[in-house]
Amino acid sequence: MLEDLYQELILDHNQHPHHYGELPAYTHTAHGHNPLCGDELDVYLILENNRIQNITFTGQGCAISKASASMMTDELLGKTLEEAQELFENFHELLTKEGATGKKLQKAQVFAGVREFPIRVKCATLAWHTFQEAKS
Repeated sequence: MLEDLYQELILDHNQHPHHYGELPAYTHTAHGHNPLCGDELDVYLILENNRIQNITFTGQGCAISKASASMMTDELLGKTLEEAQELFENFHELLTKEGATGKKLQKAQVFAGVREFPIRVKCATLAWHTFQEAKS
């Protein structure tokens, strides 16, 4: 049952992504590409006073990469860069370390099962790595 709910949440974010579209007057941006499956996306940020005032993304890819980007924007919006870094590390551990819980994350914990499919980890982390590049 819980697995079905998680799959439903990922499919919903894929079909109805949050914060999708180019952000007018962005202060930072980066382009991410996963050559293994062809996923591509751009992350747009407005950073003011060390805080993410707004974040959006555009791009094309599999359901996992698009849903992850959507949930990432929900997780990071309004956070300081330090808080965002902590969430990035928490998400990365969730997908790469056995036993990690992603306890600092809200909805993005649904990606814990991706750890069992190493080829899909890059799909789930694409947006997060692109965010890291954009904020630099």
